[in-house]
Amino acid sequence: MNIKVVRGNPTPEELAAALAVVRVRAAAAAAPPPGAPAPRDSWADPSRIAARRLPQPGPVTWARTYWPG
Repeated sequence: MNIKVVRGNPTPEELAAALAVVRVRAAAAAAPPPGAPAPRDSWADPSRIAARRLPQPGPVTWARTYWPG
């Protein structure tokens, strides 16, 4: 984001205050609305396991197929 002072000669404090307001407004516009459901993280996504090949049969296969519920 580029900001250019077109008129006047603001002091560093005035410029910092103006930039703080712009950043707060931009952050508020980018934030999800209150009460919106949080996005699910990919760790709990069942397709994460389904996308992989099934393990080959063997003595420790049961441990590799465990999916906590």
